[in-house]
Formats: sequence, structure tokens, C-alpha cells
Amino acid sequence: MILNINKPVGWSSFDVVKKIRGITGEKKVGHGGTLDPFAEGVLILGTGKDTKKLSSVTSSDKSYTFTLNLGSTTNTLDTEGTITEKQVIPTLTKSKVIDKINSFLGESFQTPPMYSAKKVNGKKLYELARKNINIKREPIKITIKEFSLISYNLPNLILSVTVSKGTYIRVLGKDLAERLGTIGYLTKLVRTRVSTYLLSDSLTIDAFEKKWKS
Repeated sequence: MILNINKPVGWSSFDVVKKIRGITGEKKVGHGGTLDPFAEGVLILGTGKDTKKLSSVTSSDKSYTFTLNLGSTTNTLDTEGTITEKQVIPTLTKSKVIDKINSFLGESFQTPPMYSAKKVNGKKLYELARKNINIKREPIKITIKEFSLISYNLPNLILSVTVSKGTYIRVLGKDLAERLGTIGYLTKLVRTRVSTYLLSDSLTIDAFEKKWKS
């Protein structure tokens, strides 16, 4: 069984896996791509033999909407962390913002953040980050397939993006802020699509539980 679950804010991807395992009684449950605890939206899960199908889901393109707050940043690049720096936001026109957004389209390299589940030498980066250990991370090739501005209301920008596997939206937000001459962090992140699975078709955990028990 492949499930399209709308992950709530505050839950880790593994929290959702455990909950679905408890609801269905399936011992084997996995997910097709981690979603940060502060984020919400499409999380694809597989149960039983269908967990084998998750590898194709994990490697597929994903779409997000996110809110980027300019002029300050946190150690995690999202609301889970603490403010570490503030800067003045330069004068920005809407056309300049759009121009900088368009400069990200296509292939590029991105350095994974320390606060991430990515493993280096068998250690999850966030475990090292919590001990204030910063290590060198190899940049990975990513592709930004679509990137557009939804709302322009400084200090906040609301954006939509479609990216390849392994792209960190928190880092994309940080990099965009830097190209705009300031700093920034994400205050909201919603995954709206994974492959052909859409947010509009996803079920909340409560809705899935009711459907399962009915």
C-alpha cells in the first residue's frame, strides 16, 4: 500500500511512520523522502512489500511553497533554531527579486546544511551540529526546474519551487537571501507535490485513521 499523507507541523517523518504502523498493524512501513519537523505537506509512505516502490518516489522531483523571512537568520535556517544574526535589508524592487530568483534555474551545486539528516562517515549531520561540531560537506548537484514569486511583502517573500532529489529548500532560501544582499531563513515550508502525488489528494493522519477503521 502506498499512502499520500499530509504531514503536520511538529512531526518528524519517522513520527508519521510510527503512527501509520500503529494504525495499520503493518510491521514494515517506510517513507519516500524526509520532510523536516517544521515543514508540512506531502509525505509518501509504503507498507509491506510496497516499501520497495519508495526508491522511485525518493528519486523523483518535488515541489514546495515556502516563506522566506529576510534580514535575520537562525542556526538551523528555519523556525526550529535560534536567531544568530540580523542585517539590514537593502532596497529591493519586485523586478530585482524576480531576476535573482530566475538566476537559480537549471543545474548548480548546493552544500547540505549541518542541521540535516544527511550522514557523513556514518554520523547524521544534525547530531554533530547539536554538539557545535561543523565539518566539511561535499556540494551536491541539484536542478531547479521551476522557481517563482507568489507574494512580495518585505521582509517576507512567498515562493514556489520545483527541484530535483536532494535539494534543501532551507539552503535555497539562504542562498537567495544572499544574492539579494542580505540574510534569511524559512518560516514556513509546504511540500505540495512528490512525483505525481499532490497535496490536494493527501490525507491528514486523522482522516486516514478514520478511513482505515471505517
